[in-house]
Amino acid sequence: MNVELIIPAYNEAEAIGEVVREVPRGVVSRVIVVDNGSADGTGRAARAAGAEVVREERRGYGSACLAGVRALRDAEVVAFLDGDRSDDPREIELLLEPIRAGRADFVIGSRLARLERGALTPQQLAGNRVATRMIRLLYGVRLADLGSFRALRREALEALGMSNLSYGWPVEMVVKAAQRGYRIEEVPITYRRRIGQSKVSGTLRGSLLAGYHMLTTILRYALARP
Repeated sequence: MNVELIIPAYNEAEAIGEVVREVPRGVVSRVIVVDNGSADGTGRAARAAGAEVVREERRGYGSACLAGVRALRDAEVVAFLDGDRSDDPREIELLLEPIRAGRADFVIGSRLARLERGALTPQQLAGNRVATRMIRLLYGVRLADLGSFRALRREALEALGMSNLSYGWPVEMVVKAAQRGYRIEEVPITYRRRIGQSKVSGTLRGSLLAGYHMLTTILRYALARP
């Protein structure tokens, strides 16, 4: 399979070079780092490490991911992970195996099985628990985690019509995939303490905004179903 990896990043100069160098190049054909308007040289650091860099000035996690999708070339499978070194790119084969085997259309890395101490804050764990229970109740999909390290076939991704420009992007992908009847599988991954301070969980405002966008996205698509 031709696999292209998208890494959205905002002010991650301290971590992004190491993240890009950890990507197994025999598995991933292209590494696309989307510099989401950084002011610290994130794009330069990513390019120096061997990534292709796309600049997206419109802020937002979803905006960056969509810019990465627009930059795809020949990908059969698209993978996503964060640029703060919390996800381990060397584990990407764990996510690709269910797709290669024909068992899954969409694979999510579950951070809870091998979680480094302090890698997730109490508010992140609580928000994740609420969101996954709502998805189970409203969409009938049993998940333990909504992590950002994920992979799916390109045609499946394009069929979702992703549109969320902010923190709701990861949840939008899950609920739209559930509505379409995609086979969603979780695999355990290692989740490390990030390098630098999180723009989301590192501030009260970021945590509240992320929680708001996650929960409203889950409810909006459930209510919009015929």
